[in-house]
Amino acid sequence: MAHPTPRFSFNKPLLVVDVVGLRPKDLDLAPQIRAVADGGGRVEPLTTIVPAVTCSVQASILTGVRPQQHGVVGNGWYFRDLCQVWLWRQSNKLVQAKEIYDYGLESDDDFKCAKLFWWFNMYSSAAVSLTPRPQYFADGLKMPGLYSRPAELADEIQADLGPFPLFRFWGPAADVTSTTWIVDASIRTLERERPDLALVYLPHLDYDHQRWGPDDARSRAAVTAVDVEAGRLIDRARALGMEVLVVSEYGIETVERPVFLNRDLRRAGLLATQRTAHGELLDFGASRAFAVCDHQVGHVYVDRDADLSRVRAVVAAIDGVDRVLDRGEQSELGLDHDRSGELVALAERDSWFAYHYWFDEDLRPDFAPTVDIHRKPGYDPAELFLDPGLRFPKLALGWRLLQKKLGFRYLMDVISTDPSMVRGSHGLLPSAPDLGPVCIASPGLTLPDHPRVESLLFK
Repeated sequence: MAHPTPRFSFNKPLLVVDVVGLRPKDLDLAPQIRAVADGGGRVEPLTTIVPAVTCSVQASILTGVRPQQHGVVGNGWYFRDLCQVWLWRQSNKLVQAKEIYDYGLESDDDFKCAKLFWWFNMYSSAAVSLTPRPQYFADGLKMPGLYSRPAELADEIQADLGPFPLFRFWGPAADVTSTTWIVDASIRTLERERPDLALVYLPHLDYDHQRWGPDDARSRAAVTAVDVEAGRLIDRARALGMEVLVVSEYGIETVERPVFLNRDLRRAGLLATQRTAHGELLDFGASRAFAVCDHQVGHVYVDRDADLSRVRAVVAAIDGVDRVLDRGEQSELGLDHDRSGELVALAERDSWFAYHYWFDEDLRPDFAPTVDIHRKPGYDPAELFLDPGLRFPKLALGWRLLQKKLGFRYLMDVISTDPSMVRGSHGLLPSAPDLGPVCIASPGLTLPDHPRVESLLFK
């Protein structure tokens, strides 16, 4: 298949701001973002892909192709040769298509891209990188950290701004603090590096839109908060002579119920677990079928072809499942890749897929009530909440932090394993254009009439 052609020559530097979760409907509360289009620019609904999740959509924006070509079929997938599920990997080598900065370097050896907090940020050809990279110590301690290119950039920025606020970037304390920090770091990087292309990711709307639903008053307030921070970045970029393109990856819609695909597969005798000293673990290699649950999309991996029809029937019968796609049907969505599940489940509009596979809470894995995005074999938005079952949740959290400060071993087990409080999700195509993603282009940029995530940077 032919490679796409970059849309912009970058004769004038360009800032692309990914305000994840921003919808056309939200722009009445985002005057600074909306003003990017003043004077002849464009504000358009943006057609996204399935799965409409961060890693997949960002890969499509940067490559100009869909998952069937770039291979990023979700925020994670089953690595069949390892018999392991891995989510939230950072190596750019996982993207199986050329990206916008690769094309830039082909036309100009001095082309400089600054990739700031976008995913797959390590070991790309972008000249400048900055991304979270927590530090894991041998005694189990976890501390904030950054990866950067050049290596000294992270140290210089943190010397100026203080440590990256990792625990405000994800988890029950996640709030606008991390977005503010990213904007400050991005402004300093723009001033220091003067890139031809800058990619900046602002995460704030993801938090409250998933916690409370996108139309809750707290979520609407989050739009105003992120607009202030995005406005600071946009103003500085314009002062540096840059064009500006604001995009989002998806819109978050209201949901009412979690759906437990893996528990039904286990009831059917298809999913295997292993008893360990720290709880039941999903035994991927021994399972005939299991699901990697990623918001409203579930990749169902089936070990034996002979089981396909049975597994499909089991999954299709689960309340909250709208469609089950085989390889041929996946091709309609551009999702037919070897990394995809043999089957892909799509949730009903008011539902989303929770990863939980155990039945007995006494046997749950020790990571279940913690913020642990790498060991959980699926996405867990309950990590945005303190467990409401804790009698004194702030006291419990404070005690864990004191144990950490004193150097004791501790388990930050403050997350509920009942995900029913989650009120927003994504992954499907939006139910209406006003509820999906959006793009806002400054007057000097040319966009297609009906922009798609693949066509923002490519023809």
